[in-house]
Amino acid sequence: MLDVSHKTRTRRTARAEATLTATAGTVDRVRRREVPKGDALEVARVAAIQAAKDTPRLIPFCHPLPVDFVGVEYELGATTIHIVTTVTATYKTGVEMEALTAASAAALTLYDMLKMFDEGMVIGDIRLLEKRGGKSEFRTAFPSPPRAAVLVLSDSASAGEKEDLSGRLLVDRLREAGLSVENYAVLPDEPEAIAAALRAYADDRGLDLVLTTGGTGIGPRDRTPEATAEVLEREVSGIAEALRVHGGEATPHAMLGRGLAGTRGRTLIVNLPGSPAAAKEGLDATLPALLHALSMMRGASHPEADGARGKGNP
Repeated sequence: MLDVSHKTRTRRTARAEATLTATAGTVDRVRRREVPKGDALEVARVAAIQAAKDTPRLIPFCHPLPVDFVGVEYELGATTIHIVTTVTATYKTGVEMEALTAASAAALTLYDMLKMFDEGMVIGDIRLLEKRGGKSEFRTAFPSPPRAAVLVLSDSASAGEKEDLSGRLLVDRLREAGLSVENYAVLPDEPEAIAAALRAYADDRGLDLVLTTGGTGIGPRDRTPEATAEVLEREVSGIAEALRVHGGEATPHAMLGRGLAGTRGRTLIVNLPGSPAAAKEGLDATLPALLHALSMMRGASHPEADGARGKGNP
């Protein structure tokens, strides 16, 4: 199994389909509810729901996840039964395998209930129709790559006594996400120097995003939040809260973080923790929202919320 512990929970939805082809007489029996074993469509619906919930027991590398909704829809043609399944879960990984498994189980159940009438049935066209949620849901098309900077705040790293790992990880991650990292710097834990660098990034260079790493704890030299507070014009407290909540899932030490986030002009500034793992995982957890924030700061409108859950059974 892949490690998804660093990911954040988001609402995930997937739709899949399958088609059972049979004789016209067989499909007509289903339509009239004249199958000796019972109502084939309703039994197959229950099988699909059960299969979606049991997918990790059937597919070896699927993660167990809390399924919130399974819907099953049918369309009966002259010689076909078309099945569409919808699965929704709020979790760290997608539900496309659950939707595909549900569609397959419904088709297999129909086959089992109808094989006494028709030995020539064919199951086919099993495919994923749509998946939503996760990173793909938050991909934003920018007319030009957002411009970013990474500022490492560490007395030891600035003095050359320790190699910086956190800042380098953040630079790589931002570039992987399509941002242009225009500056990377290491400074000591001096509030005046930190505030001056943040002002320069926002006022002089007009960068879109500035990430700091280090100096957010309660040590005697941890003064990054104080320096950042001097610079911010509008605080975005939800980003800092999300970082602490996500970090708290890995360690209770996350509650000691005092990092801030907010805007100065059209620049978004975010304090990340100093440890390499916490900095990278914190960025991964918040990056979709940060990209959305950058889009909003450029004047984009909010995307329409997906409020539809489809038809089916909870």
